[in-house]
Amino acid sequence: MFRPCAIVPSRNHFAVVGDIVGGLRAAGLPVFLIDDASDDAARGVLAALHAPERGVTVHRFEANQGKGGAVIKGFELASDRGFTHAVQVDADGQHDLSALPLLLSLGKANPTALIVGAPEFDHSMPRARRFGRWITHLWVCIETLSLQVVDSMCGFRLYPLAPTAALLAEERLGRGMDFDTEILVRLMWRGTPMCFVPVRVSYPAGNLSNFDLWRDNLRISAMHARLFGTMLLRWRQILRNRRRLHEARGSHWSAMAERGTYWGLRCLGRIYRIGGRRLLMLPLLAVGLYFYVSGSEQRRASLSFLRRVAAFQGSKRRPGRLDSLRHSLGFARRTADTFAAWQDGLAPDEIELANPEELLRLTSSASGILLIVSHYGNVELSRALLSPEQRARLTVLVHTAHSANFARLLQRAQPEAAINTLQVTELSPATAMALKEVVDRGGWVAIAGDRTPAGGHGRASRARFLGEDAPFPQGPYIIAHLLECPVYLMFCVREGRRHRLYLEPFAERLALPHRDRAAALDGWAQRYAERLEEYCLRDPYQWYNFFDFWAFRPQEIAAGAG
Repeated sequence: MFRPCAIVPSRNHFAVVGDIVGGLRAAGLPVFLIDDASDDAARGVLAALHAPERGVTVHRFEANQGKGGAVIKGFELASDRGFTHAVQVDADGQHDLSALPLLLSLGKANPTALIVGAPEFDHSMPRARRFGRWITHLWVCIETLSLQVVDSMCGFRLYPLAPTAALLAEERLGRGMDFDTEILVRLMWRGTPMCFVPVRVSYPAGNLSNFDLWRDNLRISAMHARLFGTMLLRWRQILRNRRRLHEARGSHWSAMAERGTYWGLRCLGRIYRIGGRRLLMLPLLAVGLYFYVSGSEQRRASLSFLRRVAAFQGSKRRPGRLDSLRHSLGFARRTADTFAAWQDGLAPDEIELANPEELLRLTSSASGILLIVSHYGNVELSRALLSPEQRARLTVLVHTAHSANFARLLQRAQPEAAINTLQVTELSPATAMALKEVVDRGGWVAIAGDRTPAGGHGRASRARFLGEDAPFPQGPYIIAHLLECPVYLMFCVREGRRHRLYLEPFAERLALPHRDRAAALDGWAQRYAERLEEYCLRDPYQWYNFFDFWAFRPQEIAAGAG
C-alpha cells in the first residue's frame, strides 16, 4: 500500500509557505505543517493555514525543537493517521515542486526506498554552502563505505515511514541541522534502498536562514565524528546489509544509483576542454577500472551477458574477467565520445548515416514519428549530431533520476540538450496526450525499447533474447498504437574508428487488436528483441545495460502471463 502525505517544518518561514502547501495539496497530499516556535509575525500566518477539513494540519511547538525535532513530530502525526510515506519539503521555497510527481512515482515503484532530491543549484547558491556540502559529501562517502549517495543534505525527500519509525525507536538522532544527513546515513546502514531525483534548487533573495554558523557547524562536525566512530564498530554489519539489499531488490535498472559525483563529472568535462578526448581517456580509464573493481553487481551482469552471447553463438571459449573489464572500459570510451559530441568535438568523418535518404525523407515530411532506441551503442551521438531543425522536432522520453549528475552536466555543456525531454517513470494518460500533441505537430518522439518502466505496474512482455526469456517494455508499442504514426528503430553503432547511424522502418502503423492484445504486444516485443539481438551479436561490447537484464520482477511475471 502506498499512502503518502507531506511534512513541512518551519521556523519563521512564512513568505511562500502558503504556495508550498497549495502545491502539495494540488498533488493530493495531506500536509502536516510543523511550526517550530516561530516568532509572532510568522506564527499568525502559519496558524491561519490550519484547516484539517481541507487536508492541512498545523502543529506548533512553544519551544524550539530544531529542524530534526520538527520533522520527527511530523513522522509521528503521519504514522498516527495511517500514512505509509511522508514527503519532506523545506518551507523556504528553495525546492522546485515540479519534481514532486517523479518523487512520488519512484516511491510508489520502490515502496521500501528512501527517495532523495539530487539538487541542481543555480547561480544563487553561496560559495560557502557549496564548500560545506562538498565536505559533508566526502564524509558521507567514508561513513557509508559507498559512493552511492548523490546528496545527503537536500530537504526534499520521500521517507518510508515503517523503517524510519523503527530507526527512531532504537537510536537517538540529532535534532538540528544535522538531522537530514544523519538519518540518511543510518537508514543506509540498515539496508534501506535509495533512489535520487533531480530537483532544481535556488536561494531566493532575502531568504531567511536558520543556520547558525558556529553552533550548527559544531553540531554537524560532532555528528560526523559520531558516525565515523560508529562505522568503525559496525562496518561488517553495514557491508552485510548492503549485500542483502543488492540481493533483495533485484536488478531493475531504475533502482541502481548513479555511480559518480557531479563535481567529478565536471572535472572530467574540464579535462576534455583542455586536452580533448585523448587526454580525457586517461582519467576515464582509471575511473572505469575503479568502478569495475568496486561494482560487483555491474561486473556480474556484464560477465553473464557476455557468456550468454558466447553460448548463443556456440563459442567454445568462455568469457572471463578480462572480457568483462574490456566491456567496462568500452563504456568509458563511450563516455568520452559523448563529451566530444556535445562539445562539437567529433570530426565529420567520425559518423555517417547508413541510409541518409531515409532521414532526408523524414525531415522533409511534416508527419510525426516514433523512434525506438536502446542502450546498445551510443544513442546520445545520434541526438547530438542532428541538425538544429531536426533536434527541434525531437522529444525524448527520459528517466534521469538514476543518472541525474550526467544529465546535469550535459545540460550545462549544451543547454538545448534538455529542451525537448519529458521525464517519465510510467506510461499514463497524461503522458500519452502530451506525446500525441507532439506527433500531431510533426514531432519525433524517442523512447527506449530495452528497459522496463521504472514505475513497474506490469507493463512488460516476455520475449526470447539470446536464448532465454527476458522482460521487454510494452510502453513503446502502446504509445505507437495511440499515436497512430510510423515507427522506426534507431541504433548508433561504433564500427572501427567511426560511428554509423542506422534508421530502420519498423511499422507504418502499429495497431493493437481489442482481442488478444497481450499476444499482439508480446509479438511486437519479440520482433524488437530480435533486431536488438542481431546488433548485440555483431559486437557485444557495445551493450551498456549493466544489470541482470533477464530478471523478472513479480509485476513483470504477471504481465508476461497475460
